[in-house]
Amino acid sequence: MDKTRVLAVDDEARYVRAIQLNLEARGFEVTAAHSGQQALALLAQDTFDLVLLDVRMPDMDGYEVCEHIRQFSTVPVIMLTAMAEEENKIQGLDIGADDYVTKPFSADELVARVRAALRRVALSGQQETRPIFCDGDLEVDLVREQVFVAGQEVHLTRTEYGLLRELVRNAGRPLVPDHLLGRVWGPEYFGEVRLLRQAIHRLRKKIDPDGQHPQWIQTRRGIGYVFNAGE
Repeated sequence: MDKTRVLAVDDEARYVRAIQLNLEARGFEVTAAHSGQQALALLAQDTFDLVLLDVRMPDMDGYEVCEHIRQFSTVPVIMLTAMAEEENKIQGLDIGADDYVTKPFSADELVARVRAALRRVALSGQQETRPIFCDGDLEVDLVREQVFVAGQEVHLTRTEYGLLRELVRNAGRPLVPDHLLGRVWGPEYFGEVRLLRQAIHRLRKKIDPDGQHPQWIQTRRGIGYVFNAGE
């Protein structure tokens, strides 16, 4: 069986080496990159299952690298950051990162986040019994993993797509936060309501013409979220 391939990007050699040792001990194959340019070059010529991307690097910061990656790839990206402020994390998620881990982090936490991101990819690729979901101007192709609004394709990250997929598959049914967190991120994310709220906000901005009065993804106070179809 082929090993899961991870690209670890950090200009600090000690962090990259620690990541390599920990992930390789658990059966992953890890390739190191020590700059943003090197990471983009490797991604252009090879295939990886996941990218671990440091925010602070001398040539290009992690946000810029992530933006470049999202121009040609949907590979899961986990940002590694020493900046714990909420605005820094939101910035990374807004430009297409799937998750973030704050330094210093434990080996177990990193492995759990990696496995959760890979599980989201696997779930999003499962065979669907209802291949296309349509509601008004919104069309979700659950086989090809494409989303269209008024005929125009909308590009979502893996996490955003997984969230929309779970909502439309349960259209009309209110879903509590831990259900969505467990299905999209993994059970180790139970209670991470702020992470879910940020993802819902980004998803609404991409698919709803009026973010102040969302047509499809609506909040049920004290309960969670519901996909409001057929109205």
